Amino acid sequence: MKVPLTVGDFLDRAALAYRDRTAVVDEPGATAGLGAITYQELEARARGMALALDHMGVEEKERVAIVSPNAARFLISFYGVSAYGRALVPINFRLVADEVQYIVDHSGASVLLVDPELDEALASVTAKERIVLDGRADAELFAEAPQGRYPREWAGDEDSTASINYTSGTTARPKGVQLTHRNCWLNAAIFGWHTTVTDRDVYLHALPMFHCNGWGMPYAVTAMGCKQIVLRRVDGEDILRRVDEHGVTLMCGAPAVVAAVLEAAEARRQRGEAVPGQGTARVVVAGAPPPTRTIQRIAELEWEFIQIYGLTETAPLLTVNRAPHEWDELDVGERSRRLCRAGVPAVGVRVRRAEGGEILARSNHVFGGYWAQPEQTAEAVVDGWFKTGDGGDIDEYGYVTITDRKKDVIITGGENVSSIEVEDCLYQHPAVAEVAVIGVPDPDWGESVKALVVLSEGASATEQEIVEFARARMAHFKCPRSVEFRPSLARTATGKLQKFKLREPYWEGQERRVSGG
Repeated sequence: MKVPLTVGDFLDRAALAYRDRTAVVDEPGATAGLGAITYQELEARARGMALALDHMGVEEKERVAIVSPNAARFLISFYGVSAYGRALVPINFRLVADEVQYIVDHSGASVLLVDPELDEALASVTAKERIVLDGRADAELFAEAPQGRYPREWAGDEDSTASINYTSGTTARPKGVQLTHRNCWLNAAIFGWHTTVTDRDVYLHALPMFHCNGWGMPYAVTAMGCKQIVLRRVDGEDILRRVDEHGVTLMCGAPAVVAAVLEAAEARRQRGEAVPGQGTARVVVAGAPPPTRTIQRIAELEWEFIQIYGLTETAPLLTVNRAPHEWDELDVGERSRRLCRAGVPAVGVRVRRAEGGEILARSNHVFGGYWAQPEQTAEAVVDGWFKTGDGGDIDEYGYVTITDRKKDVIITGGENVSSIEVEDCLYQHPAVAEVAVIGVPDPDWGESVKALVVLSEGASATEQEIVEFARARMAHFKCPRSVEFRPSLARTATGKLQKFKLREPYWEGQERRVSGG
């Protein structure tokens, strides 16, 4: 017997086994927040959303885009859209209007859902149906379905697209990563297994839900009936307060989340206050991970540090680095040093090192292709192996260490930034003759965006002017945090920028030249 694996399985089980348990606690004070809802209510709202989309005439396989910080409505949409045969398009809420419009147009989304806090900034973004998530315009969309009322039947196809997640990649325009139901289902199951998710866990949504569907963890914790706490903005003290109030045991996030928690924990200590989560909390980190000392500081909190490595195209889980019991007798410094590696392939994942050092992966988690970009798909998946674009080493125990990024993607705070896109923006400045954008080490963000600029002859500009020029045209997380003026930039004989030479001085002496993520 073969039964299709679809993401609706996760909520179906939770609504059956944990119907009266609190499923999600929405952000307190958020506009039109839903408060605390049970798994029975979560399922009813997801079913109600599918019924409303039926009523709107949104057909099977049509795309529904959402631009929102973390919210209960976002969690409902994972199921209200995808579980009933449509494709969700989660969009980075930090993007500016033109960038959002491109994704809406490219994906062909017929419905656009916009958080009320973003309504004004995204006023120019249009779709066939544009709905603000303010509790009024979306009242029918998120109402509980009456008992016994079900949307039109969807046969269920595990190879159909559950979501299209846009990633910056290495080109100026983002690519739409099609994650199938099979991708999402197996990624969530394996991720939950490796991180030992149980029904006793309380999960904090510190990772943006748009980011590779929250790495798939929302599916995993839903299946096990975990209580889920919504966090709209990362603030270290607020995270500790939620850990204390709700008994949070698990969270995922970029290095910036770790940095914020450690800063807040230190401030508590100085005030003579207790730091919650000792012996119970675990944090899963990806993107450019923290250095050894930061991992040590997490251990000193008596929180468990787990690192994973993957890409949006791999749903994202490829490798996991969680300290095995053989490391229990090691001192904290050595254990932290070992945790800096990307990790061992997850169950069902195969990795190998190609000639030239690029890490290749083969897994059920590997995406179904780039939306409407077959040529790019063919370049990414060759002979059954996905090309990660990251160079690295694999030791005899299977541990992967990422050593160099072939793609010029900068991972800052867990977000991918295309250096080419930033360069294209800065080249529009009248004083800029040449520019190279690189990632440099940052203690809080893993990497930060740095622009190396050659000014036009006779022209002048300040660092602040260059930064403000970018910030007026791009999402702020993509913009340079620092600018350095140079007389020239290293190039090959054919005129190609040698970015590895430009990065070299900044990464010299670092524990890792590039971190996996």
